[in-house]
Amino acid sequence: MIRVHIFVEGQTEETFVREVLQIPMNGRGIFLNAILVRTSTHGKGGIVRYSKLKPQIIRKCLEDRASFVTTMFDLYGLPGDFPSVHQNTDSPIIRAMSIEAELLSNVNQPNFIPNLLVHEFEALLYSDPNAFSKWFPNDVAKTMIAEKGHFDSPEHINDSPRTAPSKRILKHRPDYEKPLHGSLIALDIGLDVMRHECKHFDRWISKIESLAN
Repeated sequence: MIRVHIFVEGQTEETFVREVLQIPMNGRGIFLNAILVRTSTHGKGGIVRYSKLKPQIIRKCLEDRASFVTTMFDLYGLPGDFPSVHQNTDSPIIRAMSIEAELLSNVNQPNFIPNLLVHEFEALLYSDPNAFSKWFPNDVAKTMIAEKGHFDSPEHINDSPRTAPSKRILKHRPDYEKPLHGSLIALDIGLDVMRHECKHFDRWISKIESLAN
């Protein structure tokens, strides 16, 4: 069994790993273990400064050298001390890949696979806005479909504090609760659709799948 430890920001991502990502990995002999980032001695969950995150990643890489360690953090809102986070580029995909490359070099462990979600978890939910109709009135899905049409992909939906994917959803439905609705809607959408719509995300999943080879 190939072990892959995935550092995540919160409960929604933890559930997403367990209920959405793990199932297709079972047949490949890959076990995914979601790890909530430590924010303090007793606290977990939420992204922290890189200076606090890096030791956690390296510690896990070293204590289980036969496994792999990766991350599932939002590009949106990364703390300012992350390597290359302040670079300027018109492409969010290129920006994410550049930060990932710097993380790979900075952590410098052979079993580390850096990954960022572009721009955040809710972008994956824009892969199929119709899934929102099961939980909210149909006009929410229609509005989201129209918004999606203005961008090259869900991963290109911008990262402004007012127009990031999660901010858009909350504008349409203030009662959207990420821990409650996020993983359930992701389950309804399905991994295949998200991979088809979100190519950077798909590349990360492909890397994990390739570990079985």
